[in-house]
Amino acid sequence: MTDVILVLTTAGTDSPVEQWARQLIEEHLAACVNILPPMQSHYRWKGAVEHDTERQIIIKTTRSRLEALQRRLRELHTYELPELIVLTVDGGSDAYLSWVREAVGS
Repeated sequence: MTDVILVLTTAGTDSPVEQWARQLIEEHLAACVNILPPMQSHYRWKGAVEHDTERQIIIKTTRSRLEALQRRLRELHTYELPELIVLTVDGGSDAYLSWVREAVGS
């Protein structure tokens, strides 16, 4: 297991996710942000089944930057309850994992 983590969130297609990505990288909260193409999301919200078009966002960072990243995402996000799921990275290319650490200043 490493200190590198993946953080998942979703955003509506009208959200400025490219701007978010740039800000997170410039602020050394993320080494890389992947923004996937629009997709259909189906979910239960406030007792009703809903569906929307959203984009999945994958953020590569380190556990030491997680708290600051979470704070910043809450500031940027337009959702009342944004998805924020943290996945542990069990391993990978040592060179890539080192690059992630360096990019976020860990």
